[in-house]
Amino acid sequence: MEKKLAILLDPEKADLSRLPITADCHPDYIFVGGSTGGDTTEFIDDLRFHISHFKFQIPIILFPGNASQFSPKADGILFLSLLSGRNPEYLVDQQIKSARTIRESGMDFVPTAYILIDGGVETSTMRVTDTKPLDPSDVPTIVDTCIAAELMGKKAIYLEAGSGAKNPVPADLIAAVRKATTCTLIVGGGIRTPEAMRAAYDAGADIVVIGNHFESHPEDLALFTRPPREPRPSSQPSDEKFMRLALVEAHKALEADEIPIGCVVVSNNQIIGRGHNLTETLADVTAHAEIQAITAAAQTLGGKYLPDATLYVTVEPCPMCAGAIGWAQISRIVYGAPDPKRGYQTYAPRAFHPKATVTAGVLEDECRQLMQTFFKTKR
Repeated sequence: MEKKLAILLDPEKADLSRLPITADCHPDYIFVGGSTGGDTTEFIDDLRFHISHFKFQIPIILFPGNASQFSPKADGILFLSLLSGRNPEYLVDQQIKSARTIRESGMDFVPTAYILIDGGVETSTMRVTDTKPLDPSDVPTIVDTCIAAELMGKKAIYLEAGSGAKNPVPADLIAAVRKATTCTLIVGGGIRTPEAMRAAYDAGADIVVIGNHFESHPEDLALFTRPPREPRPSSQPSDEKFMRLALVEAHKALEADEIPIGCVVVSNNQIIGRGHNLTETLADVTAHAEIQAITAAAQTLGGKYLPDATLYVTVEPCPMCAGAIGWAQISRIVYGAPDPKRGYQTYAPRAFHPKATVTAGVLEDECRQLMQTFFKTKR
């Protein structure tokens, strides 16, 4: 299945005048809905007027929070059942209330298992439905829930971290659900960067949904509508070589009882800077591996800008290091293991230079294992 992008618009919050949809910059689907309400029909009328000048159609799909949000003006509906919770009102009662109206409308519908995953914040869906999300680390329970959904006849599974989530649905969870089911796999919540979107695609998502981010940064739509149709930046033959050298630096940190993160900066296929975490040794919270390596590289070249360099680091950079990488104008960043709790994608997704490219997941297992080894000794 070709990877698709959907934007989620809440009738109560969306400002259509700020959404820069063009012929060259548009999603594959527009989902309309929210947890609390809004005049869905009026909003869809406004939306259709907003995009009416296009010679192509963007399907408008209902993503209803309850039966009252149905509108015959949409092209289709995700007929949702909240299988992550046990509140009968959202397992079946709201569905019964809307079933006859949907059937008589003749609208296309997709029976969809809606599964809330804990994204680190309390969401409006949790409050409205009085349900709790599933723990993303409990992969077996979530996979079993998805298998049950498929056996019950669901055609799609929607893994949702929630509006404004701090953490997106983890890639390993997406991959596990993808392996266990054949349903169309929809993933949303907490996705703020093209890299995070591509990570979801690579893990097995068929459709990625972005809503809250575009409410705050509508100008970013162009960043997300191009990448789905382009291949993810691929690893180069030398990437594993240099990541292994970054791992050597990480092991130096481990030996010094520091969090084991290592980094090397490369230019013209030569290492011009090395570094590993030294925050405890130097009693300096800024002494991260990337900062050490960037400083060494600048000293090697005799200048503060590194536009022709590639930075290899064993763990996704934090916001501070991402800022330093951006200020140094480093053109390519390669990292091993993601850090959804403290990584730049969560807190500073636009910190890198605008033309910089990112390759994630190089020797990811080895980089993650080293971190896990360290933290096990601290428990």
